[in-house]
Amino acid sequence: MIIQSKKVWLADQFFAAAIEMQDGTITSVFPYGSKPVDVDYGDKRIVPGFLDIHCHGAFEFDTNDANEEGLRNWTKNIVKEGVTGFLATTITQSEEVLTAAVANVAKVMEDGYEGAEILGIHFEGPYLDMKYKGAQPEQFIVKGTIEQFERYQAAAKGNIKYITMATETDEDFAFTKYLTENGVVVSIGHSAATYEEAVMAYANGARSMTHVYNGMTPFNHRANGLVGAAYRLRTMYGEIICDGNHSTLAALNNFFISKGPDFSIMVSDALMAKGTPIGSKFIFGGNEIEIYPDGSAHLTSTGGLAGSTLKLNEGLRILVEEAMVPFNYAINSCTINPARCLGIDDKKGSIGVGKDADIVVLNADYSVAQTYVKGAAQL
Repeated sequence: MIIQSKKVWLADQFFAAAIEMQDGTITSVFPYGSKPVDVDYGDKRIVPGFLDIHCHGAFEFDTNDANEEGLRNWTKNIVKEGVTGFLATTITQSEEVLTAAVANVAKVMEDGYEGAEILGIHFEGPYLDMKYKGAQPEQFIVKGTIEQFERYQAAAKGNIKYITMATETDEDFAFTKYLTENGVVVSIGHSAATYEEAVMAYANGARSMTHVYNGMTPFNHRANGLVGAAYRLRTMYGEIICDGNHSTLAALNNFFISKGPDFSIMVSDALMAKGTPIGSKFIFGGNEIEIYPDGSAHLTSTGGLAGSTLKLNEGLRILVEEAMVPFNYAINSCTINPARCLGIDDKKGSIGVGKDADIVVLNADYSVAQTYVKGAAQL
């Protein structure tokens, strides 16, 4: 199959080109109009497929539910916003619940499903800080141990690829080093770490920060905190929720301009409420949440933010059109940067020969005209 457009995202720019896809892979890239094509998208933008490495669920399914059909429905429908790959993300709960959750993801990955590719599991908690726990249920927060994590990883059949933890609670960074040595990306989050402790975590293997600004020590000019570390540690990845609710547009701009084009990662942090009506209420991590008119999710008990219903194509629009972030910074944050963070950029995150044929076609208003997952049209 060959598709083409006058605006294909190649080599950090839009270029008039045609893309040939065979057996799930991009096999050739030609000049626009030089070959007979199956679909000509004209002036529509063709970009790499979006990767969401922090999303809990959607369409009334949560990863912790451990429901096979709920997960399959999620993968099948998330392509509507241009997502071609994601990490199914847990929330702090009992060992029994989390074991069932990761085992369910592993089973669906083995048995098969349609739509976006499950790239693995993001294990958010239970190794977090009490003060910055956010919506994570405190009764299940524990100190991380290698022994317990090995049980989770065994149940997940090795599919836990990324973990959020409060690294300051890790004595001598023994757990952090173990995870890094075993191919799990360590992300500092829901953490009370100081700037200095963040630098030490980085030196011992931590390579990302979870939803920067939220669930972490704030920036102060005399106590720089984790937010200051996110700005200063140029080669540490930083997730950020780009819905305009979790952080202001100015804060988004500050983060992206400070971080540069290569280490920012847009995430949705979306909950099971994504795809449901405003005013819907759900139980998340044992707490009731409600969806507000702006799409944000809040704890009904305190009114505190508890996650989002963000679609990544809308996040891209917000970054470029409202936060005034350069397009290459914004598109990299949901394509090549998460791919590099996970070490899968040899196949994901960009358009080029030999890469997986994961492609999104965007209309002028950032709505999705078509999504291809390994060359298969989804819409």
